[in-house]
Amino acid sequence: MSITFSLFFLSLTTLFTSLSCIGLSKPLPSPELPSPYISPIKFFRNYEAMLNKFKIFIYKPNAAFAYESPSESLFYTSLPSSPFATEDGEQAHLYFVPFPSDLRINSLSRVVREIRRAFPYWNRTLGADHVFISCRGSTTAGDRNVLELTKNAIQISCFPAPAGKFIPHKDVSLPAVSTFGVDTPLEPKNASARFLAYLRPDQSAGANESALVNQLTGDPDFLIDSGAPFDKATYEERLSSSKFCLFEYGAGASRIGEALLFGCVPAGIIDRPVQALPFMDVLTWQEIAVFVGAGGGVEELRTALSQAAAGDRYERMRRLGVAASKHFVWHKTPEPYDCFNTLMYQLWLRRFAIRYVIRDDLSLD
Repeated sequence: MSITFSLFFLSLTTLFTSLSCIGLSKPLPSPELPSPYISPIKFFRNYEAMLNKFKIFIYKPNAAFAYESPSESLFYTSLPSSPFATEDGEQAHLYFVPFPSDLRINSLSRVVREIRRAFPYWNRTLGADHVFISCRGSTTAGDRNVLELTKNAIQISCFPAPAGKFIPHKDVSLPAVSTFGVDTPLEPKNASARFLAYLRPDQSAGANESALVNQLTGDPDFLIDSGAPFDKATYEERLSSSKFCLFEYGAGASRIGEALLFGCVPAGIIDRPVQALPFMDVLTWQEIAVFVGAGGGVEELRTALSQAAAGDRYERMRRLGVAASKHFVWHKTPEPYDCFNTLMYQLWLRRFAIRYVIRDDLSLD
């Protein structure tokens, strides 16, 4: 072993040892193991900085309301009691704007207008250091307040985001709460490889509407859920007995975290570039999941999955996915590296947003 490599390994080991002393309840991964992170050293260094410095000011809504999805609600209830919340707006890096998902355009404009008039923070950046949740996707309108919110502020959008309503590098994806619930301890299981892939169609869209589902039904290499009532035990067994978990990019893709939890490599079927995967600033998705074009049919899908399953590549993908799965777990009380704290990390990375220039012909009120 060369002196240079020895010094690098020693410094990396020292970094992980020092980070383990900052009060985190879970040990950090060994630098000797494959890492699911784009840049492990940068991630852990920035994560520590976030814990020590990050502050968010939360505006008070005019009336109490409830978000539509469990993940939205968990994020919103976790934020005020977290160490990131501050009542000192001058100390804050970001400002959270709460409002219900079904708010009308004129009411949303009023929310922003009242914030603009009552506080100095919005006008300093035209909303670029503000954050909001909108799982229906934000809208554009010829109203200055709504346009600034849409184009400038950071949107937390439920995964998968509606087409055309997610701005990469500005917005972040909000992973769904697992079917197995919150605070449910799960132990990843090794795939027994009884099936090449498992697909649970999005029943809300109608399983029979998918040509791919119809083509795969009856194929011995693929396990396709029927329209039978959902059973957790059966679902768990199917996740853990398949090499890949298929997702037609839509509502069904929200279960990508559950696949990782059970050691089932996600395989996304999509006809456009994927720009809204959860934690794209953090995880090496190209090494954790497989993406296949929607137009190639069953044979192209089988070829792509068979190639990914060959040699050592599959086991590496599976292990990286299991390592990444902790970032998809929601807790009633947030824990280190869980979904809430990883979302906060992505917001921390976006605390210096780019100001959007307003067109002169827009209404100023």
